[in-house]
Amino acid sequence: MLETLKNSLLTGVGMALRSKKEIETFAKEFAEQSEMNQKEAKDFLEECKKRYDEAKSSLDKKVEAVVESVLKRLDLPTRGDIDELNARIDELSKKIEKEA
Repeated sequence: MLETLKNSLLTGVGMALRSKKEIETFAKEFAEQSEMNQKEAKDFLEECKKRYDEAKSSLDKKVEAVVESVLKRLDLPTRGDIDELNARIDELSKKIEKEA
């Protein structure tokens, strides 16, 4: 039962949608209520922080991919497109300066 609750707490999307402070507070309360010893509580808190960071990173990547997909469908330039155009402009400007 305790393991099931821990796993539920550590699920990806739920972790990513909460603030890091909320996760730390909840993990500490959970550790106290489940009567974990100090080492178990510390390990559990570290696992929560690790899973939070992983879930947030994963969620950020997924959101980025969705936004990029929407931009492509709307035919709007991405940051990469703009960076590429800026590089080409810089290159052309240097060529013009050399010829002048």
